[in-house]
Amino acid sequence: MKTLKMDIRGQVCPSSLLLVLREINRQHRDLIAGHLRMVILTDNRDATGTVPEAVRNMGVDAVVEKVGGYYRITTQQLKH
Repeated sequence: MKTLKMDIRGQVCPSSLLLVLREINRQHRDLIAGHLRMVILTDNRDATGTVPEAVRNMGVDAVVEKVGGYYRITTQQLKH
């Protein structure tokens, strides 16, 4: 499985959400198939709610972890 890393630290919502959604739209087929996961780094607390919700609405799961002074959002294939 490939990993795509996005560092959007310094971005605030809604721009952080829009950046992630644009990339998810580009990579959607591989994300759904489980060939790709995304690791998104953000320091915007609002993004820890908006990004996972939007990702799940697109059929991809997301896990949020607090890492030091930022958050890591990791996408993964939904389990059926």
